[in-house]
Amino acid sequence: MQTTFTEEQLKDPAIARSNEVLRSCVHCGFCTATCPTYQVLGDELDSPRGRIYLIKDMLENDRPADAKTVKHIDRCLSCLACMTTCPSGVHYMHLVDHARAHIEKTYKRPLFERVLRWTLARILPYPTRFRVALLGAKIGRPFAFLMPDARLKAMLAMAPKKVPPVSRNDDPQTFEPKDEKRMRVALMTGCAQRALNTDINDATIRLLRRFGAEVVIAEGMGCCGALVHHMGKEDESHAAAAKNIKAWMAEDRSEGLDAVVINTSGCGTTVKDYGHMFRNEALAEDAARVSDLAADISEVLMKLDLPEGAPKGIRVAYHAACSLQHGQQIKTFPKDLLKKAGFEVVEPADPHLCCGSAGTYNLMQPEISAKLKARKVRTLEAKAPDIIAAGNIGCMMQIGSGTDVPIVHTVELLDWATGGPKPPALEGWEPGQGKPAVTDGRKNTTIPILK
Repeated sequence: MQTTFTEEQLKDPAIARSNEVLRSCVHCGFCTATCPTYQVLGDELDSPRGRIYLIKDMLENDRPADAKTVKHIDRCLSCLACMTTCPSGVHYMHLVDHARAHIEKTYKRPLFERVLRWTLARILPYPTRFRVALLGAKIGRPFAFLMPDARLKAMLAMAPKKVPPVSRNDDPQTFEPKDEKRMRVALMTGCAQRALNTDINDATIRLLRRFGAEVVIAEGMGCCGALVHHMGKEDESHAAAAKNIKAWMAEDRSEGLDAVVINTSGCGTTVKDYGHMFRNEALAEDAARVSDLAADISEVLMKLDLPEGAPKGIRVAYHAACSLQHGQQIKTFPKDLLKKAGFEVVEPADPHLCCGSAGTYNLMQPEISAKLKARKVRTLEAKAPDIIAAGNIGCMMQIGSGTDVPIVHTVELLDWATGGPKPPALEGWEPGQGKPAVTDGRKNTTIPILK
């Protein structure tokens, strides 16, 4: 794609990077085939190619964002399926991130939207505040029909019926390995996940320790910054990221780290991009080091050589989170690990398509999100699974709100299969208790997990 940025504009590192991304696009349109919003809406401007044209026009002309551009950029999930599909290597993520930052600086949203986005930015990244908000939403759920805006109704609907107890495992501390030490890792405990599901971090710590990892919960670590980053709030996202970089580098410089383990794939995509985010700042070297250390839990477990388990007669439908398969290009590791542990693993049709969660997307764009969720649930249930597994808390909340089939994190199943407790989400459950929309005649079994 030909661009016409001036030399003066190109002195801005963000413009220079967007120029590189734009010039790599060849207008082929392959991205439209895998873009969820284009498939739902059928509007070229709601495809990556259409958004690229809008962003190019806005940035080249150095003009404030207008309502039309904002509407179509806001509708982007940042699922990054287009990056997996693109034959030209267009790094759409960096381009749309720049566009959102430009929108945040130059466009004044309607008052309700400004208040809503400000509120989400002040609640979701902070576990204690989020817990209080969840309790309030639980009380307000019966009155959702009175809400004047679909987004407010969506927020009440997405709140879990039960807020989990606080886990002390999230406090700064070090967990020694059960046997011989094979590596030392820092675990990112996340923000929203700490309020929504404390079982995931607990299972991750048990599993890593069982197979030789010393697990450190670093002092000063917090939200990865992704939630506000995707709102275009650069200063806030960079401040959150900087705290993490300093916390993990303190551990790396003291006793060394073999990895920064992340069990929420949305966070993983962002942390792995810290090197780019801080490339022109004083933290550049440390940020690059953290990005190199960042690893999804499945990447680390592949190195720890989990033992093979006997067949368990339990069918697991694996949902591939977009941030894992597209953002981090990790496609097989979770499935390989589940199969090795003895589970029967199946995948839904069109596994590359987003479930509609996408951080705060299901709260900000509830109508589009609901259509994507319905399709994803339908394709998962068509596999008649006993359990649905995923590697991202947002996906788990989104899909779980639309199905009776229990959904758990991949790491919870692996922990269970190798000696850990049964995932709390499965208490009182036996295979076949879910209500899949379509069955394939397969007989459910109740072979227990071997420990």
